Amino acid sequence: MKSELTKNFSEVTEFILLGFRTFPELQILLFLVFMFIYILILVGNISMIIVTKVDTKLHTPMYFFLRNLSCLDICYSTVIAPKTLANFMSNEKKISYNCCAAQFFFFAVFATTECFLLAVMAFDRFSAICSPLLYPVHMSQKVCVRLVTGSYICGAITAIVHTGFTFSLRFCEENRLDHFFCDAPALIEISCVDTFVNEIVIFVLSSLIIITTTMVILISYAYILSTVLKMTSSQGRKKTFSTCGSHIAVVSLFYGTLFFMYAQPGAMSSPSQMKIVAVFYTLVIPMLNPLIYSLRNREVKDAVKKLLCYELPSD
Repeated sequence: MKSELTKNFSEVTEFILLGFRTFPELQILLFLVFMFIYILILVGNISMIIVTKVDTKLHTPMYFFLRNLSCLDICYSTVIAPKTLANFMSNEKKISYNCCAAQFFFFAVFATTECFLLAVMAFDRFSAICSPLLYPVHMSQKVCVRLVTGSYICGAITAIVHTGFTFSLRFCEENRLDHFFCDAPALIEISCVDTFVNEIVIFVLSSLIIITTTMVILISYAYILSTVLKMTSSQGRKKTFSTCGSHIAVVSLFYGTLFFMYAQPGAMSSPSQMKIVAVFYTLVIPMLNPLIYSLRNREVKDAVKKLLCYELPSD
């Protein structure tokens, strides 16, 4: 059917983001909700960056990676949120072809980089807990910078491949995307050519990244668990579980939604379901990450109290 539509092919110069099709009154409510979430993302993650940068006790590899995680959360939510907010208050809801491709590319870069960074953070915890004496050597500043740089390079390469395959598709008369941002499933849905190869590439690439990074995380935590069970000190066990608990919670949320969205057959079948899941991993998770790390981490809470006491001295 799609091959027949290519006869009516005409170059698409813009897309219409249908977003959440509701009554106008609900559009205002959604605007306020999304605005509130986006403000929390900025405040929470910027605060995390400042706190871990200002307090010298937090100048460790774990918090270096945490600062980069906060930067990624700000970046990929900012790729999506401003345009989504503008569309809530607009009747046209248009995005140009080039802007759509740029949004798609940068979101893919930051989201994929976060996958690799979460695996790096798991390896960091493995090194700190299982090889504490060699930890300063294994996770030196140079090594940490290289690991973060490598995560960004892998994210960029993946995004180039992903974007290239997606925007090599032809779009005929239909330019309405049933989504609130330019994402692969929605773009594939409106293409007028055979998308089998593109869907296979998305599935294989997403599965490969998720499986590879998940294996690193699982193996790291298997060794961590083995080490923790050998500890004789209950206080040591509690501290270790407290340190790792935040990372496990973030990994579960992020990977769970990504797998649901991209790495399973039939994930593109329901636009409504797709949009709900997309809201979760583009906005809700970046909002929750700093809360998870601050509420479950005593060092961060102490640093926040110290910073507040410094800025607001008692008379």
